[in-house]
Amino acid sequence: MIQTTILSPFQEPFILPNLQELSDFHGQPDEFLWVSLETASNEEIDLVLRDIFHFHPLAIEDCQSAGFQVSKIDDFSDYIFIITHAILNKSENGELTTEELNLFLGKNYIVTVFTEDQMPAIAKTRDLIQKDNRISINGPDFLCHTILDAIVDDYLPLIDQMETEVEWLEDSVLEKPKPETLQRLLTIKHSIMALRRIISPQREVMNRLSREDFPKIIDQQSLIYFRDIYDHLVRIQDLADILRDIVSGALDIYLNSTSLRLNEIMKALTIVSTVFLPLSFITGAFGMNFLHIPGAASPLGFYITCLCLLILGITMLIYFKKRHWF
Repeated sequence: MIQTTILSPFQEPFILPNLQELSDFHGQPDEFLWVSLETASNEEIDLVLRDIFHFHPLAIEDCQSAGFQVSKIDDFSDYIFIITHAILNKSENGELTTEELNLFLGKNYIVTVFTEDQMPAIAKTRDLIQKDNRISINGPDFLCHTILDAIVDDYLPLIDQMETEVEWLEDSVLEKPKPETLQRLLTIKHSIMALRRIISPQREVMNRLSREDFPKIIDQQSLIYFRDIYDHLVRIQDLADILRDIVSGALDIYLNSTSLRLNEIMKALTIVSTVFLPLSFITGAFGMNFLHIPGAASPLGFYITCLCLLILGITMLIYFKKRHWF
């Protein structure tokens, strides 16, 4: 789906009904375009990006690529090309699901491209332009900031959610470690690694946008807004690093707890085996098939033997207890 919106200061956003009007559009100096390719096919991408805007073939190829691409920013003089990633939701196995968003930012236009079924940041921004005319007043670079800010705002609640869950899992590990707890800790660790994988390069993108690297595209007054997003990413990455260390510590606690539990079980089994070892020797000796065994003919021989075995077992247990072996 292709949706084209004309934004102008102090006026309601206007949606162009068809692509022909987009091709023939010649806006006023204070107007700019937002072209959004949503759940876009390769044909729609070629039609808009190649035939209408004449963007660089490498940038178009990046938009059509199905594999994961690292966040980056490319300067093509008259426009800049940005790749960023949004967090959509969690998959069925609890791991993060990310989606790529591509942006072309020019002096009087911005083009956004994504191929998935949804992009919450785009939907939020579309609702926001109807309520806040600052976006129309400040231009396409401020609209770009609004979209990127909406993407980054979804990161922090996820970090808070994982932090709460990790604290609960830590308590579970100390009380009674279970294989399900280990599986959940590993899933969270993988999610944190996936989050760091997209945050680190996006920091560099925001860092470049917050500097005066693109004076033709980004106004001086917009730099501080991109700097704010950069600061948020720095904070989120620090929290992700701290959370990763906590998860690693919880995994160590789990492994130590299971090892300690196994040691306790082995200690109990060893004590039982040690107690029964001499008892088995004595009963085996008296069970040999010889004609003359001391005490075998006595009517009290069986009871005396059982009493000796009981005394020997109790004595060994008392000895082990005094040695603090259990």
